[in-house]
Amino acid sequence: MGRPDPEEGQLAAPVKPPDGGWGWIVLFGCFVITGFSYAFPKAVSVYFKELMKDFHVGYSDTAWISSIMLAMLYGTGPVCSIMVNQFGCRPVMLIGGLLASSGMILASFTTNIIELYLTAGVLTGLGMALNFQPSLIMLGTYFDKRRPLANGLAAAGSPVFLSALSPLGQVLLEKFGWRGGFLIMGGLLLNCCTCGAVMRPLDMGMKRKTEKAQDKYEAKEMLPIGGKSDEGISTTDGTKKAKKAKKKPKKGKKLLDFSIFSNRGFIIYTISKFILVLGLFVPPILLVNYAKDTGVPDTEAAFLLSIIGFIDIFARPACGMVAGLKWVRPHVAYLFSFSMLFNGLTDICSARASNYTGLVIFCVFFGISYGMVGALQFEVLMAIVGSQKFSSAIGLVLLIEAFAVLIGPPSAGRLVDALKNYEVIFYLAGSEVVLSALFLAMATYCCLNRGKKKEAPVERNPAAGGGSDTEEAESDVQEAEEHSSDNHQPAHNTDNAVVTASEEANHVADEQSGEGGGCPEGDGEVLARDGCNADQTVERDSF
Repeated sequence: MGRPDPEEGQLAAPVKPPDGGWGWIVLFGCFVITGFSYAFPKAVSVYFKELMKDFHVGYSDTAWISSIMLAMLYGTGPVCSIMVNQFGCRPVMLIGGLLASSGMILASFTTNIIELYLTAGVLTGLGMALNFQPSLIMLGTYFDKRRPLANGLAAAGSPVFLSALSPLGQVLLEKFGWRGGFLIMGGLLLNCCTCGAVMRPLDMGMKRKTEKAQDKYEAKEMLPIGGKSDEGISTTDGTKKAKKAKKKPKKGKKLLDFSIFSNRGFIIYTISKFILVLGLFVPPILLVNYAKDTGVPDTEAAFLLSIIGFIDIFARPACGMVAGLKWVRPHVAYLFSFSMLFNGLTDICSARASNYTGLVIFCVFFGISYGMVGALQFEVLMAIVGSQKFSSAIGLVLLIEAFAVLIGPPSAGRLVDALKNYEVIFYLAGSEVVLSALFLAMATYCCLNRGKKKEAPVERNPAAGGGSDTEEAESDVQEAEEHSSDNHQPAHNTDNAVVTASEEANHVADEQSGEGGGCPEGDGEVLARDGCNADQTVERDSF
């Protein structure tokens, strides 16, 4: 068997996720990034009243700031995927942190609402998008067996930061005004750069090990071999140069891998997620106004959102732990369907809640189901496409979700203005979420599981999500070793030829001096059995 080529070993295949170690630091960075990405657009709303007074605009005009942030977060998904595939996660996150911070700092010096759209909306939203997507990609590379738990803990950053940034924004508004608040918020967003700096790629460890292996390989080649060491080394070097000359040029990495659309599981997930987003965000957006219309005081109505956030903090990690169980993880898509069904039925059942107690009960169950959805959405996508194609998959999914975000909540607001009835909106939103749950469960069972059973004797279906990235990595490493062994067979045979020639010369010398003490024919038979005689060597070299 030939020696593995260090240079080709470096290209080998992906590194095993450590499921711990530095991964916990990466998880904390992802927790912070997720908190800023989802909570910041909502926390900015505490400044809207002051902005309306200074710029003489209406509430709908100021609300566009948060809408543009969310649109940039979702709509720039493919751009983020291209940049990550081209430059890596860490540089993209560092640039994103600088953009997000500079957007809020520049917004503190604006003089009209249009400038706010361009700075706080476009620039900050783009910066947060360049942080959010790479952080999830890095989380998937560092965790495999504990990935469901890691996704749940990272998703908990959204409710935690929402419960912290909103009161902080109110304090900053009272002490420094909205301009000072925007300036300090911009400084806080510089923490995204710190989180990006800790996103150390796993390839660095592989390169260090490869360099050590290469040094050992070169040292081994420099050792003398029999009486023809110089000739053997020069022959080996010539073989290596010829091999490098014949080596095919490396193929560039795809900037955006559209081949994932051939994955049935990805298509099913995308359709289900589009239907889900149409109704998922409608209830929390309309909840406060719905409570006020039923006669609930303003302070108690605002407290309903705090209840949802508090329950959400504990629901996401708990759901991640459940999804990581051995008997649950192969069926995580069905758990995701159950969480969506739970959320949709909660919306439908709460449509006729007419008192504060009923709304509190709704918030408790909605917080549980909403946390389950948040903890499982990206875990299911990773299980479907794998960590290698996740960067392209999440970018395309977020782009499709952007259209649903722009359709769902605005359409619900127009229906409220036209019908003056919140019950219909809750029924409609709940029905959309239930439909997405049923579609995902039925399509997964009919199109994926049955197909997997039929194709099981031939190949494993990656769309079923039952595999592990660790298993894929191990198989890729084995293929790389076999490939490198085949490439180095000529060099190994050259070494055998040198050794065989030196042995034959020694036998001839022993025979002539009369000190051989054995039959040269017998020695030749031994060489023939070992497969290392001169004739066979010539044949191998010619091959």
